[in-house]
Amino acid sequence: MSIKLTLNAQSRELDVDPDMPLLWAIRDHLQLTGTKFGCGMSLCGACTVHLDGQPIRSCVTPVSAVAGKSITTIEGLSSAAAKAIQDAWVKLDVPQCGYCQSGQIMSASALLAGNPKPTDADIDAAMAGNICRCNTYVRIRAAIHEAAASLPA
Repeated sequence: MSIKLTLNAQSRELDVDPDMPLLWAIRDHLQLTGTKFGCGMSLCGACTVHLDGQPIRSCVTPVSAVAGKSITTIEGLSSAAAKAIQDAWVKLDVPQCGYCQSGQIMSASALLAGNPKPTDADIDAAMAGNICRCNTYVRIRAAIHEAAASLPA
């Protein structure tokens, strides 16, 4: 079945099983490997992408559910909030192993896009479900605050 979507601001057409998880369409058919496979059950957040600007778990989202919609992966992230997040991540040396970081950054950039001055509670709620095995949660929260402070008011 042919499925049309917009991926990272480019029109794309996929000839895949409509039940295929979006994650595998992105990684295996579109060759964008920044989105990671973690658990396959929507529990860890490593596979987070944006669907029309909102973070979703691509490991449990069938490709048919995104037909005609706009998907952004870590490779296509380009907003001011995303740039601020990425800069803060580097400045505060957030990643250790780095495996979860694309999902963390996708969730954090969606948070700042909708709430440019989040509280700790806002950050905790937005980042819930993004698991970091290296336990850098304190640095992740600090980086989100750093990024928020760097955004124009």
